[in-house]
Amino acid sequence: MRRWLGPLVVLLVCAAAVHLAVLRFAPGLIMTRAMDTLAARGVVLHRFTAPLRVTPQTQSVVRSSPDLYYALCRYDLRNPGTRVTVRMGAWPDYQSLSFFDARTVNFATLRGRGEAVAVRLLPPGSASEAGAIVSPTVKGVILVRRLAPDAARFAAAAEAGKADQCRLEWKDRVAAPGQG
Repeated sequence: MRRWLGPLVVLLVCAAAVHLAVLRFAPGLIMTRAMDTLAARGVVLHRFTAPLRVTPQTQSVVRSSPDLYYALCRYDLRNPGTRVTVRMGAWPDYQSLSFFDARTVNFATLRGRGEAVAVRLLPPGSASEAGAIVSPTVKGVILVRRLAPDAARFAAAAEAGKADQCRLEWKDRVAAPGQG
């Protein structure tokens, strides 16, 4: 039994190291792949894009709910002095505005039942400001969800989504849509 003790300890240490490495690096790899997939599907930087209604044929990144309307905005705050201004238009039922960092962490969620919500997203290390959220990473995804359980409500949610805004600002200047 004693001669197995050394190899068993080495095996346990290696297993623990692999486990910790997976926990440390997998979220970033998953989010990088998700961001690349979103870009390939036409989700541009700094502008909300509403994908098709969720069906088993259209979902590819996550297990999305067919009862919800989704709009996605990829953001990149790499350049100094940039921030993203986000506005979620009014919707009479459940809606949320969620922020995900480059490691898949949902670092902020705002609700807006019946009213519009506006917020600024600041780069990591920024001083906190009223009406602003500081992102823990320079890249990530902003997600709007609205309850839309049938085709008619989905169409209405898509119409309400026209009021959603995700805009890059640089030193008090707004970038043109699709820029940055």
